Amino acid sequence: MDLREQIKEAALKLGAYECGFAPTSEIRVSPMVRQLCEKNACGAYNKSWACPPGVGPIDECEARMKAYTTVFMFSTRHELEDSYDFEGMMAGKDAHAAVEPGIYLMLREKLGDDLLILSTEGCKRCKKCTYPDAPCRFPESLHPSIESHGVEVNVLAGSCGIRYHNGKNTVTYHSCVFFNEPSEN
Repeated sequence: MDLREQIKEAALKLGAYECGFAPTSEIRVSPMVRQLCEKNACGAYNKSWACPPGVGPIDECEARMKAYTTVFMFSTRHELEDSYDFEGMMAGKDAHAAVEPGIYLMLREKLGDDLLILSTEGCKRCKKCTYPDAPCRFPESLHPSIESHGVEVNVLAGSCGIRYHNGKNTVTYHSCVFFNEPSEN
């Protein structure tokens, strides 16, 4: 079994709903996605190192992602009572966050430490982030949001062969790990 198949199989066993790979050349970055962050819908804009403007300008974010050859995207799917089930959405987000560390650890074991990890909706590790007055307390586990980097998540999901939306009364969360494809010796 090749490395990609090993990673996919392991990620699914660790709780991913779907997962896949794409070359970073297929990533579409849109200032409009970043503008959604600036509208502060999630409440984290200008409050965290994981969100804008703490992550840096969008062109730097794009360069950071495209410094890698490959992106691995995984999702989790969560049932909702109805399309207004905010508590269910937050429970799904927490469940996604619980799956992430195992997948990240598995990827580090298989690919090494040179990874860029983008997660869902910013960091909530600390009660009060040090942003902008001091460096992040936990930079090794700081995973900026995918949207903070301007990524059109729906397009990237399609490039990775996974669904962005998984049906009525569900919520789907996505995370990405960027890496350089190991050369075969």
